[in-house]
Amino acid sequence: MCTDDPGDAPEVRDPWLPDRLLRTERDLLLPLLRRTPEETYELRTACPGWTARQVLAHCGAALVRIVEGRLEEGVFLPEANACDVAEREDWPLGRILDELERGLTEAGPVIAEREDGRLDAVALGEWVHAGDVREAFGAPGAYCGDSLELALPLLSVTSRKRETPRLVGVLEDRETTPVALGNPIEGRPPASFKGDAATLIRIYSGRPLVRTRYELTGATEHELLIYR
Repeated sequence: MCTDDPGDAPEVRDPWLPDRLLRTERDLLLPLLRRTPEETYELRTACPGWTARQVLAHCGAALVRIVEGRLEEGVFLPEANACDVAEREDWPLGRILDELERGLTEAGPVIAEREDGRLDAVALGEWVHAGDVREAFGAPGAYCGDSLELALPLLSVTSRKRETPRLVGVLEDRETTPVALGNPIEGRPPASFKGDAATLIRIYSGRPLVRTRYELTGATEHELLIYR
């Protein structure tokens, strides 16, 4: 009987995966953003206290910090993120979107140069935030869509770096082999997930699970969070 864990093979980092995800998301998201009426940006998102406009301001600021090498200690902590958003409060919407487009275009090569891979999770976070905005706008593709094939491998790497427990997921909306996330824990069998891919992303990123349907055994949702 075959009992191999689908994640037993060592994880090899693809340094250009974040770049491909960011550029793909740029080409998918920016047309939506540029044609959306400005008043829509005041809608609230899954991020407590933040509107869609503020989420996008945060995204652009974070990526341009990477591009410009402004990565002082504590740069991506909540206090620093809030300061970046407040700094852009009076910016015209077009300037916020221009900065975001620059970041999505230029940050990937800088992330690829980091051999430690510590900035890879930022690229994944940008994609999740794009889902936050899509959900607020009522647009399709929140936490899934055409970028999912790039986001899932990056989630696999990030879940291991963030030391979440091993989970084997069967995604009902994707005809692929099971996905393996997190790290094995001695004496503890892998957790299992059965549901759609967007719900899996919601669990790992701490997004609301209202109106979702899934089976999770062997781990709690809190244990699987990669952003805390």
